[in-house]
Formats: sequence, structure tokens, C-alpha cells
Amino acid sequence: MPAPHVPPIAGSLDVTLFAGMAEAAGRRRVTLAWSGGTVADLRRRLAAACPELAPLLERSAVARGDRYATESEPLAAGDDVALIPPVSGG
Repeated sequence: MPAPHVPPIAGSLDVTLFAGMAEAAGRRRVTLAWSGGTVADLRRRLAAACPELAPLLERSAVARGDRYATESEPLAAGDDVALIPPVSGG
């Protein structure tokens, strides 16, 4: 049974983590107090809040909604944000 949906905290940003990032953090979601900022700001805030993610943050893609976001793209509280770590394959 899926977990019930919990609405975001006002002034917060929920970030979904995948694969190695979720493993490193020990969770699939990180919630940050958020009054606004860019994707670059998000990376800095996540590195401070979850130092175990720092090695992967620089090489990971950030998705906002259904598309990848640029470093200068603004993020608002409540946005649907996900971090996609680098993948390799053969």
C-alpha cells in the first residue's frame, strides 16, 4: 500500500532522491525550509543539510516537475523537485 500523501510544509521544499543519493542519505525525501532561491542555492543548502550527498550533488541533475532545471532557474516553496544521480551503463 502506498504511503499517504502529506502536503508540504508552508515555506518548504521537498526534494526526492533516487538511487545512490537515497542510499547515501538513508531516505528518499529531504525537506528543507525554503523561502526561494535557485537550483545552485538548492545544491548548497542540500550539501550543508546532508553532507553525505555532497560528493554526488555536483554531478547530479535536478528536475523540476517533468523537466531538467538549469543552475540559475528559480525554485519556489512547494515545487516538485528531484535529484537524479549520475548513472553509468554499458
